[in-house]
Amino acid sequence: MTTPQGPQPPEAPLHCDRLDYTPLPQSVTFARRRAHRLLGEWGHPELAADTALLVSELSGNAVLHGCVHDRLFRVELALTPHVVRIVVTDPKGELLPSPRTAGEGDMFGRGLLIVREVADRWGVRELTVGKSVWCELDLVRQDDRPGSGGRPERPHKAHRAHSAHNARQSSRLSSR
Repeated sequence: MTTPQGPQPPEAPLHCDRLDYTPLPQSVTFARRRAHRLLGEWGHPELAADTALLVSELSGNAVLHGCVHDRLFRVELALTPHVVRIVVTDPKGELLPSPRTAGEGDMFGRGLLIVREVADRWGVRELTVGKSVWCELDLVRQDDRPGSGGRPERPHKAHRAHSAHNARQSSRLSSR
């Protein structure tokens, strides 16, 4: 689901992090690892893999499509009482991203499809200079319910998306 204005309504964050990165492929790795570590430190290890995947996809898009020479891209994470919010901002706003269908032999073109599948909400916000692509993961916890034992309820979406991708790859290889 996309909303042009951004995540609604904004909540005061319990934790937040913001870091600017150079537009190089290794920055995607650094941003992904940082996001994974922070979600664990913030007490939500069950969301660390999904958050890291989303940061990786949005940061990869920023490096490939959104950066201008000598301009950085920014990754922001915020944990509110109800969501984890991820915002990746880059300086190139002429062409706003949208999901597309990648061909079987295409190396690229699946990032926003993954974001759409894993995130609970996502969207794009135009800025005066550049754009922000944001997404949110809801914090759904059983420990709010009596007798739940405090275990996280949220399924691990990144695992399902990865498993579906691997199944498609396996079927392609076996049909050759």
